[in-house]
Amino acid sequence: MKKVSTKNILDKKSKEKIVMITAYDAIFASLADKANADILLVGDSVGNTFLGMESTIPVTIDDIAHHTKAVARADPSAMIIADIPFALPAYSFDKLLKKCIYLMQECKADGVKIECGKNFAPIVQKLTDAGIPVIAHIGLLPQQYLKLGQYRSFGNAESEAQSLITEALALQEAGAFCVLMEMVNAKIAKEITEKLSIPTIGIGSGADCDGQVLVCTDILGLSQKVPPFAKKYANLSETIFDAFENYADDVRSEKFPK
Repeated sequence: MKKVSTKNILDKKSKEKIVMITAYDAIFASLADKANADILLVGDSVGNTFLGMESTIPVTIDDIAHHTKAVARADPSAMIIADIPFALPAYSFDKLLKKCIYLMQECKADGVKIECGKNFAPIVQKLTDAGIPVIAHIGLLPQQYLKLGQYRSFGNAESEAQSLITEALALQEAGAFCVLMEMVNAKIAKEITEKLSIPTIGIGSGADCDGQVLVCTDILGLSQKVPPFAKKYANLSETIFDAFENYADDVRSEKFPK
């Protein structure tokens, strides 16, 4: 199958829903790609899903690079988007650009995702001017967890809703090819989706976005803490435990190997 491009994603706007799934290794990437996901996100969620961290904040660029390379080895048709980890966009632009180039040239990412505050449009503009496809992430920014002190929804107050709309429009103008909205008030997410000419992807932001993203471990029933907006499509935690337990029992009882 032909590689999914930014043009393919842009062409889906208001026509066909976009499917994004997080992937952190070649096995899950291959399966998600076979399921015809449009985008594989190597999210910093790898920290609290696969690496045993309490949040995404400890995740480093080396972590993202390692897992992006693993996903790329599956040679998926889906776009591979690598997350830019905590605080990196606040460094000098030269450092950020260098890391983005590394993720694309050596790790084989097809673009990056950046958690964007209201002042990040100029940075997105410079990255896109350099030829780097950018997904702008607004609403709840998990990397801001320590500052926020909690995970919460955004856009419920009128002032915050207007700020999100202004932010989304500025990031579109800066060249982002997609806006990801996390835990944005569903009514405001719908309004932003209608105002933008580029697609929106929601997570906990209602059904009216142009696409949806979920963390793979939430989909598969492997997460210990599942956000209220997620849907569990399998219970692999129980299946895997049963398999491991049966194997251990067979070894101890000398049923395996025969």
